[in-house]
Amino acid sequence: MSARTLLSAGGGLAVLAVSVAVAVTIGPADISTAEVWASVAAHLGGGQSPPAPLRDGIVWNLRMPRTLLAAVCGAGLALCGAVMQSLLRNPLADPFVLGVSSGASTGAVTVVVLGVGGGAVSLSAGAFAGALLSFALVLLLSHSLGGGMDRVVLSGVAAMQLFSALTSFIVLTSADAETTKGVLFWLLGSLAGADWGQVLLCASALAAVLVVCLAGSTTLDAFAFGEEAAAGLGVHVARARLLLLCATALLTAVLVGCAGAIGFVGLVLPHATRALTGPGHARLLPVTALAGAVFLVWVDTLARTVVDPQEVPVGVVTSLIGVPAFIAVLYRGRSKA
Repeated sequence: MSARTLLSAGGGLAVLAVSVAVAVTIGPADISTAEVWASVAAHLGGGQSPPAPLRDGIVWNLRMPRTLLAAVCGAGLALCGAVMQSLLRNPLADPFVLGVSSGASTGAVTVVVLGVGGGAVSLSAGAFAGALLSFALVLLLSHSLGGGMDRVVLSGVAAMQLFSALTSFIVLTSADAETTKGVLFWLLGSLAGADWGQVLLCASALAAVLVVCLAGSTTLDAFAFGEEAAAGLGVHVARARLLLLCATALLTAVLVGCAGAIGFVGLVLPHATRALTGPGHARLLPVTALAGAVFLVWVDTLARTVVDPQEVPVGVVTSLIGVPAFIAVLYRGRSKA
């Protein structure tokens, strides 16, 4: 990794740390940054006295896990979006192009509305199972159609429509008004109720997939020239494609299972970062992940405070911000053409 990349990553980590510390202080309870650091240091064994029990609980049990989960989800979605856009050579690709979010939605409503598992299966587990089922269907269908990235995309569209229809059917035929409202809130993306277990799970998945993607950065650079050119450069196209698709789909499934479908992060952030770093994936991927983390930390902070005491689904805010940003990206691309 070059010195420039390390400098960019170090600066991004510093901005992320400050963003997390400040975001945790924002909310109905007036908490200072010093109290945030004191609470974190006390729980990590730093020998420092924590704040008062109530304030320590607000920081450590409520706001900190939620803010960190927002950072991890933002980083993961942005990373997956950058990889998918390179693999598919499609600037409109995002982490949900494989139908993972639709499958997760079906799994979640099946658990919540139909009560599958008798309460023993959590919403996150149901969403994760649905996401994996959808991705398996995409792989099976694309393989039966002869492979190729165009077949993968078409299979993803088919799976997306199928599971979206199943989700709508289950909600319309089996849910009452209150359940429907709760399901709709989750489907639009929500970080409410985040806990340390979810943070650890998502962070572990993000770390593993980031290592895989960074190891395959030269392969992703080769895919930018097309599959035939990549094969000519010595890339085992089918194996590399399957590995990267499975890695990004697995990470997306974990993130959607914990936070719902948060749109536009994986679509817009890679474009914005690519304008700063250039197309080389060894630098693009870590910087994109850090940009996504910072972005979603602040979006979630806005979502939980803008109409306090009510909360706006995170996916609604990302869409409101992402649509104008994406239009700007399109116009920028048009002016360069």
